[in-house]
Amino acid sequence: MNLKKYFIRALHRLQKGPGYTYKELLVWYCDNTNTHGPKRIIKEGPKKKLIWFFLTLLFASLVFWQWGILINTYLSYNVTSSLSIGFKTMKFPAVTVCNANPFKYSEVKHLLKELDRLIEAALERILQPVPGNSSENASPPLDLGLWHQIPLVLIDEHDKDNPVILDIFESNQTAGDNQTAAGNQTAAGNQTAVGNETAAGNQTAAGNQTAAPPAPANTTLEEKKYKLAVKLCSHQGSDNCTYRNFTSAAQAVTEWYILQSTSILSKVPLEERIRMGYQAEDMILACLYGAEPCNYKNFTQIYHPDHGNCYIFNWGMDEEALNSSNPGAEFGLKLILDISQQDYIPYLSSAAGARLMLHQQKSFPFLKDQGIYAMAGTETSIGVLVDELERMGYPYSDCTMNGSDVPVKNLYSQYNTSYSIQACLRSCFQNHMIEICGCGHYMFPLPEGVNYCNNEDNPGWAYCYSSLRSSIGHRQICIDSCKETCNDTQYKMTISMADWPSEASEDWIFHILSYERDMSTNVTLDRNGIIKLNIYFQEYNYRTISESAATTIVWLLSSLGGQFGFWMGGSVLCLIEFGEIIIDSLWITIINVISWCKGLKQKRVQARYPDAPPTVSELVEAHTNLGFQHEDAGALPRDEALPPEPGTPPPNYDSLRVQPLDILGPDSDAE
Repeated sequence: MNLKKYFIRALHRLQKGPGYTYKELLVWYCDNTNTHGPKRIIKEGPKKKLIWFFLTLLFASLVFWQWGILINTYLSYNVTSSLSIGFKTMKFPAVTVCNANPFKYSEVKHLLKELDRLIEAALERILQPVPGNSSENASPPLDLGLWHQIPLVLIDEHDKDNPVILDIFESNQTAGDNQTAAGNQTAAGNQTAVGNETAAGNQTAAGNQTAAPPAPANTTLEEKKYKLAVKLCSHQGSDNCTYRNFTSAAQAVTEWYILQSTSILSKVPLEERIRMGYQAEDMILACLYGAEPCNYKNFTQIYHPDHGNCYIFNWGMDEEALNSSNPGAEFGLKLILDISQQDYIPYLSSAAGARLMLHQQKSFPFLKDQGIYAMAGTETSIGVLVDELERMGYPYSDCTMNGSDVPVKNLYSQYNTSYSIQACLRSCFQNHMIEICGCGHYMFPLPEGVNYCNNEDNPGWAYCYSSLRSSIGHRQICIDSCKETCNDTQYKMTISMADWPSEASEDWIFHILSYERDMSTNVTLDRNGIIKLNIYFQEYNYRTISESAATTIVWLLSSLGGQFGFWMGGSVLCLIEFGEIIIDSLWITIINVISWCKGLKQKRVQARYPDAPPTVSELVEAHTNLGFQHEDAGALPRDEALPPEPGTPPPNYDSLRVQPLDILGPDSDAE
């Protein structure tokens, strides 16, 4: 009871209204609120009440609809980009220079000797199909075991529906032994997955795959309709194969040679691969930074699988990064490089030049993605402009500060470099390669306890690698797992070239450079191997592209208030009034619940005692009349009934009766 009174008093203090029912509370709210509309509902006539009720409901719905749009816009966390231009002394970028050819052919020739003989014999058969023109008979026998691990095949597409697969090194067989691609095996398209290989026609016991009869020497390539393809199988002798064909035989030969050389070089220790590459003292002939001379000792050497030995200037690993004092070519980096083009691997590197890249300090250079070529025999000038990107983190964008929140293990951390999305994507691909193929690809770093793929230990690695590289699903997994960096610096380059040295000055320049490198008066350098580089800031203006939140909490509150005030003339105080009526409704609900619980308790008590309780006279009669007994089902017979227990006699109720004053004695209790 006291609890109910407390709630009632509390309701009085909070409500200041006339009653305690929901209807009375709602009427009081409509009469006292500052929001336009509800007050007109209770004060107008019946027709206007209906109109104002409809208008109030309509505009309240519009307010809530607009609020939903505004809140959804805020929770989308859109950003706006702003561009600002600043002027300051900037750090000179790290410059990575590599040779387009990863190894000296004179150093690696003994490893690739059989591979070169195979591709030369294959090209001779392709380009000279007429018997008798081949010089194979005079050379030692070929290592066809290496060939059949990843073979090159010809695809005859005279019949588009049944293309014929031709083995290059079995052209002495009969035409009846030709193998046609049937069933699930097709050769059309750039890359076609094949199922089971079935042979059409009669096969002789001499071999499984044979070539078509040689075409006449005057037959054009269009009439032949041949395509050169790389055959990749899950394991040697398997029918589960893929044919990667190309529009040009040059592309097919390069792809085949890369796969085969990768298998061979993956078994060579890292120290030996570094020794077979181009050394800094042979490659970097001259260096000048601003007015200060430098040499190959100012470069940091790293091994890059695509380009062999690479050298990084101003990497910032062991010492502070260099600042550029002024813009202009005379304050930049000047290099003279020798790429030794005469020592290139013929079938591995079809491009000649230097590969270079500008990047941030302590970041790994991914030259295959972001590098540029500098051509031999030219002076290449590179003017640099700086763009600084500042992205907002979670929840506005899914970027990372240092890669610690990325689920992919960064395999490039062994170089002590910073996180980048290129490192993450390659690490993710290598992890999938190890998980699916059982070995790692030669072009990416390895985790501990894993070996590189090769044809001897992993016969089907090329098929697995090709399938994984073309898989959109695995690629999407890596894209979803990796994140962009929140802060990044990009270098925009303006490139110009000129012939260098000129014909008038090439004699003395080559003499000096040859003497400085080889201590010889003979000219050991030529135009095909010399490159001059000029790298400098065009200007000290740098651009900062920063992101900021398009919607803030201040914008949200002002927009919500604007919509509420426009449609219903409300304000924050009106919202407080609405909150007040909600609290009052809760109090009324609590009081009703308490009353209901109390009524339920009384009903339970009445259920235990269905009859009315005995009166006072019935109790007195029970004490004075010994014969008055309640009849119980289990009572004893009358003859065997026990005598009543002695008890306290009832009071003399006559003494409590009101008597006239004249009959009361002096010693009575009334006195």
